[in-house]
Amino acid sequence: MEGLWGGRFGEGMADAMIPLNRSLNVDYRLWPHDVRGSQAWARALVRAGVLTSEEGITLVSGLEKVAETLTEQDFSEAQDEDIHSLVERLLREEVGPIAGKLHTGRSRNDQVATDFRLWGMEAGHEVTDFIHDLLSSFRSLAERSLEIILPGHTHLQQAQPIRGAHWALSHFWPLLRDRDRFIQAGIAASSLPLGSGALAGCPFPIDREWLREALGFQRISENSLDAVSDRDWAVEMAFAGALLGVHLSRLGEDLVLFSSREFGYLKLPEGFCTGSSLMPQKRNPDAAELVRGKTGRLLGNLTGLLTLLKGLPTGYNRDLQEDKELLFDTVDTLLQVLPVMRGVVGMAQFNEESIEKGLDPELLATDIADYLVRKGVPFRESHQVVGKLVREGEEREEPLSQLPFHLFKNLHPAFEEDVRQIFSFESSVEAREVSGGTARGAVEAQLELARQALAAPLG
Repeated sequence: MEGLWGGRFGEGMADAMIPLNRSLNVDYRLWPHDVRGSQAWARALVRAGVLTSEEGITLVSGLEKVAETLTEQDFSEAQDEDIHSLVERLLREEVGPIAGKLHTGRSRNDQVATDFRLWGMEAGHEVTDFIHDLLSSFRSLAERSLEIILPGHTHLQQAQPIRGAHWALSHFWPLLRDRDRFIQAGIAASSLPLGSGALAGCPFPIDREWLREALGFQRISENSLDAVSDRDWAVEMAFAGALLGVHLSRLGEDLVLFSSREFGYLKLPEGFCTGSSLMPQKRNPDAAELVRGKTGRLLGNLTGLLTLLKGLPTGYNRDLQEDKELLFDTVDTLLQVLPVMRGVVGMAQFNEESIEKGLDPELLATDIADYLVRKGVPFRESHQVVGKLVREGEEREEPLSQLPFHLFKNLHPAFEEDVRQIFSFESSVEAREVSGGTARGAVEAQLELARQALAAPLG
């Protein structure tokens, strides 16, 4: 198998080497980008005086026919070495030997770097759009849960009361940061390597600025040797995907817990749950669990890509053949799980009756300590006093709100009868009206910021 480089060799490739050498099964999806880049390159060669106008027209129209062929037929199992070899072979079948002129001044090194970046720019936009949809679902969930008060947790223990909207928005903001990271990764990908050749640049007067504009890149690579091996943008996108996966996994964990009978805060839509093959009563939160499980491969792809790059010498090395499969898998995984989470969040319902039953007066212990602080008692002393009250309630097996007043007074003289007013979950959340807090006004302000973030232009 000579491929595009066989002239220097006297023997064919060893049979065992052929499957290792082939990458068509992975990079086949880059064919639209390879065709598009090749058409731009043909036009650039004409502009540089390397090809005649007629030759350029022949190559561009031939590549258009190649695109039609690849649209209609699946060549992913062909025996060509890679997508570049396949496109050139199909072009030769369309236009004859003139196809051999297309590769003038170009290397597969800058060609694949260009194809991969074109794909990355599109992938970044696509993932960003799906994250945006999920963000909209969280905004809607927050809007319809503004009046719901549920237990907030630390260490998975009930801690302080918060609004349901506050919990929903606690997932909105990490996802917004994820969206912005994908936007930035797409921008990082938008540097044109085409014209860098194998490593030293192109010997023909190619107008790279024209190429940049024709292919929709934001800028031109500064150094040809760096350009053919730079995969920083791919690492950034893999990192954005891994961290997004972590945030989706944490969301999945919340959904699993909150939809359990033990918590009972949320009811998940049936279309995103499954049953048991043995137990007829089961309603399993499989969507959340499956998404949580996918995070492992997102983290693995980032680790794999970083490991791939860490020991490479300057310039292009064939190890980089492995970069695409890792990032393809990250994007494919995200495009699979994001619509699922959007559906789950969009149709999830808070179970207000169950939430109300789960609100324990101990959630207001900090409010009692704050009450004493307002009476002039140092917080450390207040903390000690309320801790003793909590212990007294546990020993009596009575909720804090039902303890007789004399116990309060015995523990500290600053307690007055008005301490009973503390036992209001609504008052507790309303006391926290600082920016970012869980009071209604603070949450409404947060919601407005979320609306503005969603309405702002992307990129």
